[in-house]
Amino acid sequence: MIDTVIFDLDGLLIDSEYSFYKMDESFLKRYDKTFSLDDYVKHHCGKTVIDNISLFIKKYYLPISLDEGLKIINEDIQKDIDRGIPLKKGAKELLDYLKENRYKIVLATSSTKERALTLLEKDQVLDYFDGYVFGSDVKHGKPYPDVFLKAADIVDSDPKKCLVLEDSEAGIKAAYNAHIKVICIPDLKMPDNDHQKLLEAMLPSLDEVITYLKKDV
Repeated sequence: MIDTVIFDLDGLLIDSEYSFYKMDESFLKRYDKTFSLDDYVKHHCGKTVIDNISLFIKKYYLPISLDEGLKIINEDIQKDIDRGIPLKKGAKELLDYLKENRYKIVLATSSTKERALTLLEKDQVLDYFDGYVFGSDVKHGKPYPDVFLKAADIVDSDPKKCLVLEDSEAGIKAAYNAHIKVICIPDLKMPDNDHQKLLEAMLPSLDEVITYLKKDV
């Protein structure tokens, strides 16, 4: 029986992926490069900021270092943090259900600690979580299993009794590699057939997870 639910952040709990696309589009426009939403979805959705800036520099032969690129993009990220990013559909309903039914709730994200906690506080859901794992807390990011194994460990949960909620293929594979059940709530990108085979379920919104959990009792 599931006793712990582990949430991804971007594209799963908060509606941030389109904002990331617009940041990347603006970043590349500085160097007269065009960048489509389709390109973002196919090649960059769900990846870390460091990974994406590194890819841009290599792919577009940008005349900057990684540190210079990160300084530029982090200014836009800070603006997003200051504005706040809304929760995805059904997020509050699911969090209420989990808290009322005494599930352990953990955040596992490649985001920075300051960004993640600030955004959760702005959305008034910070106090729902029993633990957090951030990108700097693990040696290997998704699709390696580290982030989800650590998430289970910090709340003293058996991975076999955990459930991961994800939107990205990298996150799905990370959960699978950790031998943790995973449900996908797709955002901009639908997981391909190979990744869909790794899922417990694919649901249209977070509140649909409640029905799944009720069947698990």
